[in-house]
Amino acid sequence: MKTLVIEDSRTTLKILCSHLERMGITPIPAETGLSGIDLFQKERPDLVLLDIVMPDVDGFEVARKIRQLELQGQWTPIIFLSALTKDQDIERGIAAGGDDYILKPVSEIVLGAKIRAMLRIIQMRQSLLVLTQKLDAANQELRRLTSLDGLTGIANRRHFDNILTREWQRAMRRGDEVAILMCDIDFFKLFNDTYGHQNGDACLIKTAHALTACIERGGDLVARYGGEEFVAILPGTTLEGAVHIADQMRLAVQNLSIPHPSSPFGFVTASLGVASGVAMPETSPNDLIHAADQALYKAKHGGRNRVCQTAALAPES
Repeated sequence: MKTLVIEDSRTTLKILCSHLERMGITPIPAETGLSGIDLFQKERPDLVLLDIVMPDVDGFEVARKIRQLELQGQWTPIIFLSALTKDQDIERGIAAGGDDYILKPVSEIVLGAKIRAMLRIIQMRQSLLVLTQKLDAANQELRRLTSLDGLTGIANRRHFDNILTREWQRAMRRGDEVAILMCDIDFFKLFNDTYGHQNGDACLIKTAHALTACIERGGDLVARYGGEEFVAILPGTTLEGAVHIADQMRLAVQNLSIPHPSSPFGFVTASLGVASGVAMPETSPNDLIHAADQALYKAKHGGRNRVCQTAALAPES
């Protein structure tokens, strides 16, 4: 443990440093307020013993400077040393950033007791900081888990809704386009009936990973929308660009080559609906989702394993 001792009397300074050394504490002596401030910056001590009356800068100003120099989240106990006994002096010292007060001449016993008390506060504070960090990490992990689909590990619908709202508002400010892709696994109920729900879950997981692998930009997001349905948001993407990505997704699912004898294609395929439009105050994200869903409906009823599109966004009635 390092303690900065700022005291203009060389005799008192020597005595204080001797007391600290007998306690197993490393003293850092300073004979002026300004040199004490410099040493605080260089050494970052665990504790400061600070005289009030000094020839250059008084202890109150030194304490204020030290508090300004502390790093974010840092706290260094400051114990004032003074022969001043008025209540106003003690109050002024605490207001300047001090934590305790010892009257001169300093008793080694009192000094030791005060330092031990400060050490207990430091230890409790460090324990609280560690606990706070653990709680923050746990909360971050909880937020991460609540944003993921439990089966596939990709974003869930709740997280998708939040991201869509955020991206829509951002797009309105910039006058940008937003694209939505709706994806549905073809004949998935028949797949479950043939292979069972365990294999159905495995199919959903593989499909989710295949879809996610088709997006590269950090702002793009693929989520499980429900059941065998997936959705993707592509901010700042034109209809043409979105259709291109949708067709990559369709091929990615097809290339998984998951057998599906109940499908006319003989393996698992996907149908996708694409919608894109400029975010405007007279429309809403729900309009875009509805448009993508209508495009998906056309893809499913037009033979499946295909991509259909729409660029129209009708304002909410």
